[in-house]
Amino acid sequence: MATPLTIAVKRIYEPAGPGDGARFLVDRLWPRGVSKEKAALTAWLKPLSPSEAMREEFHHAAAHSDAAWSAFRKEYFAALDAGGDEIAAALAELDAARKAGPVTLLYAAKDEERNNAVALREWLARR
Repeated sequence: MATPLTIAVKRIYEPAGPGDGARFLVDRLWPRGVSKEKAALTAWLKPLSPSEAMREEFHHAAAHSDAAWSAFRKEYFAALDAGGDEIAAALAELDAARKAGPVTLLYAAKDEERNNAVALREWLARR
């Protein structure tokens, strides 16, 4: 039987908790006002974040509509599927941490339901 997907998603502005396990920032930009100590990161997995162009396009989409969210996920998943050495290395680090215990993907966006960490967790669950 496969190990259940043990990946949580949390805003980086929330305090680190004992249940977070390994904490990975999956944003391309460092979040404003967060020190490295407060972030309590295991690693910053920039290669797993959406490109700057994708991030900006989704950020400026009208109120993150269903259509914008769907288009963002489609483009983001295609980029992740295309892979590359950096993505493969980041995925290996994430997979190793997941085998050791809980993992939390951290993001800075205000929208808790539609952000790249939520999309990444969805993509990981489909792998």
